[in-house]
Amino acid sequence: MITTANLKELRSLLSAEAADPHHILGMHEVERDGRVCMTVRAFIPQAAEMFVTDTQQPGLRYPMCLVHEDGFFEAILHERGERFAYNFEITARSGETWFAHDPYSFTVQLSELDLYLFSQGTHYEVYRKLGAHHMQVDGVDGVYFAVWAPNARRVSVIGDFNTWDGRRHQMRLIKTHGVWELFVPGVCPRDKYKFEIRTTSGALLEKSDPYGVFADLRPSTVSMVYDIENYVWNDADWIQHRRTHDPRSGPINIYEVHLGSWDRAEEGTTNDGGTGGRFLSYVELADKLLPYVKDMHYTHIELLPVCEHPLDASWGYQVIGFYAPTSRYGTPEEFMYFVDKCHQHGIGVIMDWVPGHFPKDAHGLGRFDGSALYEHEDPRQGEHREWGTYIFNYGRPEVRNFLIANALYWIEMYHIDGIRVDAVASMLYLDFCKNDGEWVANEYGGHENIYAIEFIKHLNSIMQKRNPHVMMIAEESTSWGGVTRDVDLGGLGFSLKWNMGWMNDMLYYTAKEHIHRQYHHNNLTFASMYNHTENFVLVLSHDEVVHGKRSLLNRMPGDLWRKFAGLRTFLGFMYGHSGKKLLFMGGEFGQFIEWDEKRPLDWFLLEHEHHAKMLRFTRDLNALYLRERSLWHDDFGTSGFEWIQADDRMRSLITFFRKSNDPRDITIFICNFTPTPYPDYRMGVPYNCAYREIFSGDDAKYGGSGVTNPHIMQAERLGWDKREFSISIMVPPLSVSILKPNLD
Repeated sequence: MITTANLKELRSLLSAEAADPHHILGMHEVERDGRVCMTVRAFIPQAAEMFVTDTQQPGLRYPMCLVHEDGFFEAILHERGERFAYNFEITARSGETWFAHDPYSFTVQLSELDLYLFSQGTHYEVYRKLGAHHMQVDGVDGVYFAVWAPNARRVSVIGDFNTWDGRRHQMRLIKTHGVWELFVPGVCPRDKYKFEIRTTSGALLEKSDPYGVFADLRPSTVSMVYDIENYVWNDADWIQHRRTHDPRSGPINIYEVHLGSWDRAEEGTTNDGGTGGRFLSYVELADKLLPYVKDMHYTHIELLPVCEHPLDASWGYQVIGFYAPTSRYGTPEEFMYFVDKCHQHGIGVIMDWVPGHFPKDAHGLGRFDGSALYEHEDPRQGEHREWGTYIFNYGRPEVRNFLIANALYWIEMYHIDGIRVDAVASMLYLDFCKNDGEWVANEYGGHENIYAIEFIKHLNSIMQKRNPHVMMIAEESTSWGGVTRDVDLGGLGFSLKWNMGWMNDMLYYTAKEHIHRQYHHNNLTFASMYNHTENFVLVLSHDEVVHGKRSLLNRMPGDLWRKFAGLRTFLGFMYGHSGKKLLFMGGEFGQFIEWDEKRPLDWFLLEHEHHAKMLRFTRDLNALYLRERSLWHDDFGTSGFEWIQADDRMRSLITFFRKSNDPRDITIFICNFTPTPYPDYRMGVPYNCAYREIFSGDDAKYGGSGVTNPHIMQAERLGWDKREFSISIMVPPLSVSILKPNLD
């Protein structure tokens, strides 16, 4: 074997364990016979014959010698003393001939600043550097691959372009930062690839790209090269408005959606064992879902996770591809189209985001380079045993960078309007869902995860700086203080927080038989004691209509009429209570069975009177919510909500009003949570004027009994409910009645 290469390095290359293949392969200066000349080395296992061709002088080519039978070639160019641009002419053993540029002739495309910022956890657009990027280098088309795997012995990029042979494109390690990189000429968008990683123990792993922007449709686990920079957006007015207006100051009424089961096409299959045909595409959903949401007067759609995930039954909460919209519904560009169309319909888009854990699937982030890279090594700190997943190591700068850049990526590249952060409590507490001995205290002996807290603060601070008025929403189920307080004031910095306490109280209360509700009246009123402590969203989410909990409608006690009347009353009270609103799909028309991700909603129910009228009730209630400024102007303070009567527990009846900064802008709610009507109910009112009923949940058009208040009600100077004036009103059974004062 005659070669100018270092034999030890050559053996590492041939055994696919080279950490610096560029030192062996490509063009190099060597000294021969006392003078400098050039040598070119290549490793092409399927090649039978190779030539080096001068790209500036196409007719000039140099034969390469087969140095090793595995496919290592070298040409020593005695007559060439300086570097020149070249490519290879390759003839395979099959007889096929082609020309190719040498991947090992290109320099590192990552700057020292890029690498430094990444190692510090502050490269907020690192997704533009790591991963797979189609580009031109020195006028040559190809894809630049870069991946963080500091503890790997060797990393290769494998794909259709090299017959998945890990020997072909061994990557170069930038040792100081643990990043491997390689520019591969000729690779094109939609080419499939993975990273093949040799661990220090000798194991061979095949991993999807952590920064991959598109993944092949499951059950395939490969990443796909895709250019997400080419979409032409048509939402400039929306984005400009978003930059200058805080959405929290206006109405927020969110329709929570699982894209795979909102509806499905009649034809085709989904491979998830479900019924009802194939998934709708992002484009089909834009054409079908958005007009529905607009007609229903929702302001936002919240999507269960759309990041790539292997298991349909996880609903998207077991994320593998944090940077890739799931291919179940189409391409990244088609998802951009969906978001763009939402904005053109005047609908904001919120997406669920899962930085609290990740699955152990072999092709994912877990033990990525053979070591605990993204997770903590100690299982007491690095695993959610109850969920069977890993916990991110928030103390590692590169991991924090991966997550923070990911949140920014969805906002800045996909124009998402808000991020709902899943399972925040699992991040904040080291002992979350763990028994004694299964967790490790922090350095102060406490159970708070100091690194996760700092990560959250960093995330929310940089989001606020780069994208003011984008909503960061916490699903935080404990009484942690200051979740929506500014970071500068000692808080976590979220924009909004799900009000899990109100949700649990109300679901517990409304499931009770009507006669027993008087004993649980505090569940109705308790949230008003703390609703000013955070910026709350009242939620009736997907988690509450699965796993035997029953649908919202089926939770209501009584016969069918009472179930629908109970649900109308529940939603009416929700829309009157302080806080922004969220309802999971199906609740708006009274889906009777639990949600099942394997089948579409039961849209056929709208052929039945009860469900059609329930849908009309929700549509009209949503429209009223948008129209009445008092219902959303001061959701987070103490001045926007005032009880009239909170203690009528014997009748399970409450009265209150909402108000804005205009003293004439008042909306009065009367909520009766029993099937008993009260024909002459006296209640205190704020002004000595006439009152009219603007909405009744008992209206026959909504499926009610038709007991309404069509006539003007004039206040009397008769003290009631600690107020100087009062009115007498007909209170229908199981209903919400809404009044307005005539102050003109």
